[in-house]
Amino acid sequence: MTLLFVRAFFFIISAIVGYQIGAINHVPQAGVACGIIGAALLIAIELTMRQVSVRGLSSMVFGLLLGIFMAKLVSDILSLLPLGDVVLSVLRVILTLVFSYLGAVMALRGKDEFNLIIPYVRFKRQDLKEGVVLLDTSSIIDGRIADIFKTGFLGGRLVAPRFVLHELQRLADSGDDIKRGRGRRGLELLKNMQKDAAADVRIHEDDLIGPEPVDLKLVKLAKLMDARICTTDFNLSRMAALQGIEMLNINDLVNAAKPMVFTGEEIEVRLVKEGKEPNQAVGYMEDGTMVVVSDGKRALGQTVKVSVTSALQTQAGRMIFAKLDR
Repeated sequence: MTLLFVRAFFFIISAIVGYQIGAINHVPQAGVACGIIGAALLIAIELTMRQVSVRGLSSMVFGLLLGIFMAKLVSDILSLLPLGDVVLSVLRVILTLVFSYLGAVMALRGKDEFNLIIPYVRFKRQDLKEGVVLLDTSSIIDGRIADIFKTGFLGGRLVAPRFVLHELQRLADSGDDIKRGRGRRGLELLKNMQKDAAADVRIHEDDLIGPEPVDLKLVKLAKLMDARICTTDFNLSRMAALQGIEMLNINDLVNAAKPMVFTGEEIEVRLVKEGKEPNQAVGYMEDGTMVVVSDGKRALGQTVKVSVTSALQTQAGRMIFAKLDR
């Protein structure tokens, strides 16, 4: 609504200015027409620039200033040569155009590497001490991130990069029912988190240009923003950790929050299926921890008490080995 008001106001002002200029030249109708046409053209150009971010624009301006400076420097050097005034003037114009163009293009291509140009998400409140947490596709689709953030265990501002949203959109438009459901669920969850006043969720508008997969772009953006990455992807966690990026793996948090069990402790579990070894049975605790019970096959389908013999921490979670109490 604000943009519509600004455009309408600009349209009216342009028409008034055109009328005033036309009245001076005794052609008020032509002046109004020129003002309206000029305003319409400018608004049309503005509409085509929706994808241009403030960061990209500031990068281009920085490149233009650098190009003009370089052109002035080279022109001053050339002025020391015995060149005519006409030749020198032409060279100044050519050098200014060439260096301005090269500066603007190079600045736009490398805008993510300018340390002087800070993404808006880094202008944080004074009480935002934990920094920025980038969300990958898996953490959004997983759905647990919203509840974890509400508990206060995860500090900082949650940021979903634009290329992650594009991947969610591709999943939502997929012909595969499972992928389509996952993509739509992720987009819906992100929308609900943005509406929640307790959640500090932002969209990082700049999209990293290049053919790299989403995971590599996420790692690159985390380096540029000095941010952490929240994920459920074990491979992404391992790759990013090797490059010195702090990872927040939701599965690791869930596994760490599971209650500890000790050797000799008695627990109650329902045996639901046979194990890989003879006479073994497998059950699950309330938190989903797998319990492998030796000699438990005869108690399949029953809730029994077992004694813990050992526990093993794996990449998939904690696994408990126990024996059936006689």
